[in-house]
Amino acid sequence: MTDGGSALGGADASELFQLLRDGRPRTMTELATVTGLARSTVGLRLNTLTSLGLIGTVDPGLSTGGRPPRRVALIPDARLALAIDVGASHVQVGLTNLVGDVLLRRRAPINVADGPDPVLSRALAIADPLLEELGRSRTAIIAIGIGLPGPVHFETGRPSKPPLMPGWDGFDVPGWFRDHIAAPVLVDNDVNIMALGEHSRLEREVGHFLFVKVATGIGAGIISGGLLQRGAQGIAGDIGHVRVGRGAGVLCRCGNEGCLEALASGPAVASDLREDGLDAQSAKDVVALVTSGDLRAIQAVRQAGRDLGEVLAASISFLNPSVISIGGQMAAAGEHLLAGVREVVYQRAMPLATRNLQIMTARTGDRAGLIGAGMLAIHHALSPRGIQALDDAASF
Repeated sequence: MTDGGSALGGADASELFQLLRDGRPRTMTELATVTGLARSTVGLRLNTLTSLGLIGTVDPGLSTGGRPPRRVALIPDARLALAIDVGASHVQVGLTNLVGDVLLRRRAPINVADGPDPVLSRALAIADPLLEELGRSRTAIIAIGIGLPGPVHFETGRPSKPPLMPGWDGFDVPGWFRDHIAAPVLVDNDVNIMALGEHSRLEREVGHFLFVKVATGIGAGIISGGLLQRGAQGIAGDIGHVRVGRGAGVLCRCGNEGCLEALASGPAVASDLREDGLDAQSAKDVVALVTSGDLRAIQAVRQAGRDLGEVLAASISFLNPSVISIGGQMAAAGEHLLAGVREVVYQRAMPLATRNLQIMTARTGDRAGLIGAGMLAIHHALSPRGIQALDDAASF
């Protein structure tokens, strides 16, 4: 870094950029008024942000006489975020702009049990053609957001004893990516990033929100007071291993019996249907049977919803959300799953907690993880600390 220090000049400049993150054009006079900085200081900060390629001049504002005022705004496509959503059997890779729009995405089959190097190499191999399609290179990536299907220690980005991911425990995921791309790397549990993605697309602002993923496993992402809650060890929302009433004697892969996941996940429901003589190998097959109108599949999914509702009724008493969104592969069963959830929730939860409670299928579908991973990356890259890091790197 040069001896003169950062031209951003500390917190005031970071505040200035935060005002521009919403993409709305502003004049120098507006920025000076809001920040309390002199116009000359605002001009210096804007010049630095322009040199970083993050902001630019847009159409001039209305003039009251003389030269029209200069208006500046965030350039959404100035840089890109790489978003990666890893599941047990698939990986989805996307590129987003700086306001979180998913520009391109691809999905490919993987087996997360193959280990980190094959899975992450596969994700990177998908990302390069996407960059080429946009006419960009890896240098355009401002940050990387990754969701993994297991507990993650968020501060280090390392998986923490993930049950579905042999060989991943303690693996330095951020370090692996930094060997390939010079950008900060944010890693979180897949349900947390799905919660971020779904929450960002709700029709109204919601401070208390619960996202539930029902697929190979079952987990929840918790937003309380507008903030994502990860817990002390990164396993907040691990509702799949809460015991449910009808689970006596049903063994779970975690070693306990009666877990919600062992009864209501996609593989668990598929297994029950196979015992009933139906050809169901996966959650996708279960949904297909429901869609075709098979009564046994509909009843099985409705029961899975009741089991989930039993756990959510207790969660509602703890968290008091105003919206619960249900996503994951099993959510494609639609109202049949939701009907079972609502039946038990409204029966068992306190009336005050459910008076205005909305329980719905996730709006973002299979894009929730990509949207959330992109948001995780962008929030870090465009934070005061992230902007300062960009300036420091540019000053070398």
